[in-house]
Amino acid sequence: MPTLAFHKYQGTGNDFVMIDDRRKSFDETRLDLIQNWCNRKFGIGADGVILLREHKEHDFEMLYFNPDGSQSLCGNGSRCAVKFAKSLGLIADKCTFLAFDGPHDGHIEQGKIYIKMQNVKTLSQMEEGYFVNTGAPHHVKLVTELSVMDVPVEGKNIRDSSRYQPNGVNVNFVEAQEGEVLVRTYEKGVEDETLSCGTGVTAVALVMATRGFESPVIIKTGGGMLQVSFDKDSNGGYSEVYLSGPAEKVFEGVLEY
Repeated sequence: MPTLAFHKYQGTGNDFVMIDDRRKSFDETRLDLIQNWCNRKFGIGADGVILLREHKEHDFEMLYFNPDGSQSLCGNGSRCAVKFAKSLGLIADKCTFLAFDGPHDGHIEQGKIYIKMQNVKTLSQMEEGYFVNTGAPHHVKLVTELSVMDVPVEGKNIRDSSRYQPNGVNVNFVEAQEGEVLVRTYEKGVEDETLSCGTGVTAVALVMATRGFESPVIIKTGGGMLQVSFDKDSNGGYSEVYLSGPAEKVFEGVLEY
């Protein structure tokens, strides 16, 4: 039976199975294995699987898979990938890497992992919230009494709504209290609430910038604090967008498959 070494990382409670796949020994079409590994009852348990591979033009390439096998950009996964790459000796404290939505810069400073996100040209406001694409599609809805919301139910209703078909959307519920921004996120691909979502937090920060918040915006998720900094232009677009926060190794092991 073949074996594969893995490392488990988490960034504010968003957890990932990390695989050093520089030899390309793993067949990324084996979505059944990815689904099994993410299963919290029968596998390792994770919000996604990340393969780290070599790249000719960048320090590394990150292939990210959701628990259902679909691919996307993952902000917290990217931060964990930078920490993992440093542990492997691939980078020092600065890097460039290729992700699902294109190249990104990353760096480590005072224990925090910073990822430069893609520029965001527009935010779409609608009656029931905002739509923002931060490398992954996000619906942002401002609410009250966030702590008692049934996020899995309410999030799935919006994720599956006709507006966002056929691919669905990630859903962020936001409450601002005395200058503090609280967020709970329903992630498509995971199909459940997660403790934190990096691309979602980025979307929320940009929405809050339209409501009087200045860069950097500090956001509290179920798994901890994240920060988003940005430059806002006169046309309502955003550049120099950086997501930052902690990322930690949890454990490592060997998979048989």
